[in-house]
Amino acid sequence: MVSSTVNVVRYTALFSGIAYGWYHRRTLQATHDAHKREEAVHHREKLIAEAKDAWKRKQEALSDTNLITDPEDPRFDLEKLIAKWEKSS
Repeated sequence: MVSSTVNVVRYTALFSGIAYGWYHRRTLQATHDAHKREEAVHHREKLIAEAKDAWKRKQEALSDTNLITDPEDPRFDLEKLIAKWEKSS
């Protein structure tokens, strides 16, 4: 026959384990959620930086308007035209 003291110890250990498991899971989930939020922020910052770089390259390509594309013009330079095409692609 099991004494009442042993039952009290068993149930105390059981409920203590359940409470600890609940608390530990909660802290792990909070840490994971914080990490995911930081990762999302860094990802957005990276996308913004890439968009800014792409916009800057596009503006630089558009600002190169002094390039002459008419082959009949005496100031026409084929090397500059090819370099511009390579840069834009």
